[in-house]
Amino acid sequence: MENYTIVLFILTIVIGLSAFADKAKLPYPILLVIVGVAIGFIPSMSEIEINPEIIFLIFLPPLLYDASFNISPKHFRTNLSTISTLAIPLVFLTTFWIAVVSHYMIPGMTWPLSFVLGAILSATDAVAAVNITKGLGIPEKTITILEGESLINDASALVAYRFAVATAMGSAFIIWKATLQFVILLGGGFLVGFVMGKILAFILTKVRKNTNVTVSFMLLMPFVTYLVAEHLHVSGVIAVVFLGLAIARFSKKIFPESLRNNSKSLWDVIIFILNGLIFILIGLNFRYILKDIDDNMILPYIGYAAIITIVALLTRMVRVFFQKINLQKAFQKNDRKRRKISEHALLDSKNSFIISWSGMRGIVSLAIALGLPKFLEDGTPFPERNTILFISVAVVLLTIVGQGLTLPWIVKKLGVQEEK
Repeated sequence: MENYTIVLFILTIVIGLSAFADKAKLPYPILLVIVGVAIGFIPSMSEIEINPEIIFLIFLPPLLYDASFNISPKHFRTNLSTISTLAIPLVFLTTFWIAVVSHYMIPGMTWPLSFVLGAILSATDAVAAVNITKGLGIPEKTITILEGESLINDASALVAYRFAVATAMGSAFIIWKATLQFVILLGGGFLVGFVMGKILAFILTKVRKNTNVTVSFMLLMPFVTYLVAEHLHVSGVIAVVFLGLAIARFSKKIFPESLRNNSKSLWDVIIFILNGLIFILIGLNFRYILKDIDDNMILPYIGYAAIITIVALLTRMVRVFFQKINLQKAFQKNDRKRRKISEHALLDSKNSFIISWSGMRGIVSLAIALGLPKFLEDGTPFPERNTILFISVAVVLLTIVGQGLTLPWIVKKLGVQEEK
């Protein structure tokens, strides 16, 4: 099949499966991943090469912008402590523990290579979690924590990945330089997002009477903001997130209800298509990654992926429940009149478990893995590249299918109710 034919074929499947998923009562992302794997094994299906830079440019900006634009500002501010804890310290903890387990478990995995694998799998994907939990009656607070975490943790994971790859390529890892670069990436991302938000707000005040022009600018600006931030070597992820948060507040003040509805309808269609393409591409790529692995190593690698999935889940669970305990202690210690931790920021055991179980990996992990260099600086092949790539994709599939299929059952058993 020609590439354009394949794209049309995939889009048709995405749209058709969305209707079937509702009738089958199967989470839409899981169905797409499974079908993607199956389609990948069709003999006439040619390989679709995914350029990681294209994934980051085409998929990330609109998805991040939409999520940050629609996130509840009230719940985001209230749960900022939990969100930041999961988005930054947990990412580096997950990287560390996956690296430790990988180093001692997988033959040929040196410490630098183990940290590369850990960094690839350190960030969760709220696109998967939120799509799977949709309609389950999970409290908006919990959804906000999952979305907020995923909006920020991509930046943390990309920093960890860059330093891990640099070390694997022969550069020395210096902790103060890594910390400084992380601060610059985040701070620079916030600054670019703030400036671009001001520019967009100024433009929208001038053209708001023209619906088509207004919506077009709002569609274009996430891509422009991401490119500007990356060109300045700061976090495009953080810049787009801050842009979405800023424009969400601005739009509520000056846009009429009709314009917001028109904009939302268009964004809903775009996000629906992008989400569908993401999950089916994850499934499609499994076959082509599989072909570079020796047949006798497939089962051991799947076993390694399963163990890494458990390690990531346990690390997340421990950190979430520690956060629950820390919030409770801070709440009890604070003076009631000058309380820093509000009662609404506290986590209960049920929602803590759901937040823990919703830590699925997705498109960011896949794109980072596919972006792994093929050669070292001296021209030799990057060591264990196929192993890292296969295990990364296997973990993504295991978390989406395994945790995704069981999450609705867990929510039902826990009896979590949406807040009134």
